[in-house]
Amino acid sequence: MIAFLTGPMLWVSLLVFFGGLTVRAVMYVRGLNWQLDRVAYKPHMSLGLRGAIHSIRCWLIPGGTYGWRQQPFMATGFFLFHIGAILLPLFLIGHQELLKMAFGFSLPTIPSSVADALTVLAIIGGFMLAIRRIALPEVRILTTAYDWFILGISVAPFVTGFIARLHLGNYDFWLTCHILTGEAVLLLAPFTKLSHIVLFFMSRGQLGMDYNIKRGGAKRETAFPW
Repeated sequence: MIAFLTGPMLWVSLLVFFGGLTVRAVMYVRGLNWQLDRVAYKPHMSLGLRGAIHSIRCWLIPGGTYGWRQQPFMATGFFLFHIGAILLPLFLIGHQELLKMAFGFSLPTIPSSVADALTVLAIIGGFMLAIRRIALPEVRILTTAYDWFILGISVAPFVTGFIARLHLGNYDFWLTCHILTGEAVLLLAPFTKLSHIVLFFMSRGQLGMDYNIKRGGAKRETAFPW
């Protein structure tokens, strides 16, 4: 089972993940329309790109936007979870061993102690995001079973992987669960809200271009209010 999941199934998952997200990104760009959006993208491309980069950069910095500063609990949970979600899949020792076996090369790795800390923090971050959905009425009323599923499947690889790492219970069972949930994230990403892995940057970039080109953002010295 594990051999199949780390072999053919891993290939399929990666192809769907990268291929699907590439298609979503292309579709997003092709869906832009300067007449409908009332933004002259091409004539002011340089100005627009500066706005896009500024917008994305602000949202990637804790406290970099008014939204983050107004929601410190949300911001803390967001960054705790997403820092782990980026660093662990890319630089975990076990993942690099799979990469070496599959493609013949590997990336640098992070120490096990750092990986353990990032895993715990990511789980805490996911728990904080869940608390927010329960505690805030304006968020709770918009939360559906689908949203809980997406949050659950996103946190599951960290929980199952950490249980396997600590050798609690049956190691092979939890390792299999870790691989299954991880590959489920890869397979679902292009077709669900997990597509924000790419579309976050597309939408923030578009808003930054809009602000800089159409609303005079280039003349402002302060950060974007959104």
